[in-house]
Amino acid sequence: MFFRAEFLGQVFLAALSALLEDPGLSLIAWCLMSTHAHLLLSDETGALSSAMHGLSTRYAGRFNSRTGHIGSVFAGRFKSVPVETDSQLVAAVRYIHNNPEKAGICPATEFAWSSYREYVGEPFITNVDVVLDLVGGAAEFAALSAEGRPVGYCFRAGKRIPDEDAFDIAHAVTYPADSRALASEGGVERGRVLLALRDAGLTLKQIVRITGVGRYAIEKGILLASEG
Repeated sequence: MFFRAEFLGQVFLAALSALLEDPGLSLIAWCLMSTHAHLLLSDETGALSSAMHGLSTRYAGRFNSRTGHIGSVFAGRFKSVPVETDSQLVAAVRYIHNNPEKAGICPATEFAWSSYREYVGEPFITNVDVVLDLVGGAAEFAALSAEGRPVGYCFRAGKRIPDEDAFDIAHAVTYPADSRALASEGGVERGRVLLALRDAGLTLKQIVRITGVGRYAIEKGILLASEG
């Protein structure tokens, strides 16, 4: 099992290195999981779609020849979300690195197949300078990554939000405020936040569970915010 993970990890890095031969692409963060991968890329020339196709084709070819698998390796077509602010950039990097821990595998510090070790050690494929400059260096980055509080970012891959992702989505919508503090608040502002949570795709049941606000109060708050 370890040999297979080691082999496939090296295959992925080789395919990723080929992708980065395009001078318009720069890799900011990455994490390879068993069924999917997370990449944070700077795309200056609009080459993302063709680059992702090339990466998937190279990786699937080696994976299939090694394992006897037939067809695509990753589930579905790649999905992308723009990162628009410095704070969102830092949060996105931390979110990517935290995937193994969220999946119950191990902390980011122990996972071999992500860019975390490049940020706290020696970079070899990832451009770590932008994020390290923002946070103040490698030591500050490690401390930020170790914080227990959720980050203000969560990648949405589809319309339905699984219960295990609902809190991350809620926190990203309300960041830097805590979505769990809504139960002690009131007024129009709470209604706006509740409306934002609903518009983000959370179900009423999920909003009740996360915020502690009652169903009737949520419906009333959303109605007032919609009318205002």
